[in-house]
Amino acid sequence: MIELLDLMKDFDEVKAVNNVSLNVLDGEVFGLVGTNGAGKSTILRIISGVIKPDSGIVLIDKRPVYDNPEVKSDIFYISDDQYFLPASTPDEMANYYEGIYKNFDKLRFHKLCSGFGLDTKRRISTFSKGMKKQVSILLGLCAGTKYLLCDETFDGLDPVVRQGVKSLFAGDMADRGLTPIIASHNLRELEDICDHIGLLHQGGVILSEDIEDMKLKMQKVQCVFQNEEEEKAAVEGLEVLLHERRGRLSTYTIRGEREEVEAAFKRGNPVFFEVLALSLEEIFISETEVVGYDIRKFVLG
Repeated sequence: MIELLDLMKDFDEVKAVNNVSLNVLDGEVFGLVGTNGAGKSTILRIISGVIKPDSGIVLIDKRPVYDNPEVKSDIFYISDDQYFLPASTPDEMANYYEGIYKNFDKLRFHKLCSGFGLDTKRRISTFSKGMKKQVSILLGLCAGTKYLLCDETFDGLDPVVRQGVKSLFAGDMADRGLTPIIASHNLRELEDICDHIGLLHQGGVILSEDIEDMKLKMQKVQCVFQNEEEEKAAVEGLEVLLHERRGRLSTYTIRGEREEVEAAFKRGNPVFFEVLALSLEEIFISETEVVGYDIRKFVLG
């Protein structure tokens, strides 16, 4: 388990991380979502022990991570700004990481490179952006660490490769208990892989919740009523987060259990109503608008 306790980090006058506390449970995919500058990359670098917070602490399995080589051996950090040894090949990078991570699986790395069509003898500097990202991901998976920190991991990958990488993540989670933390500016990209989402804005945490829990406790209802009086009676007592109207058709986003919401609308005698599933994006738009943030500016990708 990774615990972030009251983290603060400033760069000159910029408050990059502002009193962040989060818990990442073992065996789940944790997504960090936010704009550029929201603090995602800084938090990942603090977790990996690359930089030290100004205050607060990171505990990995109850052990502090900064300046602790034993704990860092459980972490592989894939930076958005990737670095490879000068003029190196994938094979040479595998040799390098084999000397750092005791569980590095070089045979698997070569098999995966072959499967992804990557020449392990070719200089990485000649690879495309997407190919370089693939090399980083495969190195991270084959390091055999418990935690894999990924900064904009899927950026630059084509859809086929993206699905292949997600399948590898799922396989390693099932086979050896891998826990990935994936930072991205694009919420849609993470919806089908993450178990838990933390939403960052201006260095702070707006929300941190389990995705399934969020979906169960929020409903989207489209409806048509005979008149406004009946409609008002139907939603009375419900926690309405958003309401939009187009002609006679109303769309409500409501916090509450599905059964409760359905019962309230049935009592209102509507001409028509249906309860629809919300996307993760719609949930966050609703939640953040309530607290005064316009999430459309920074998660629509």
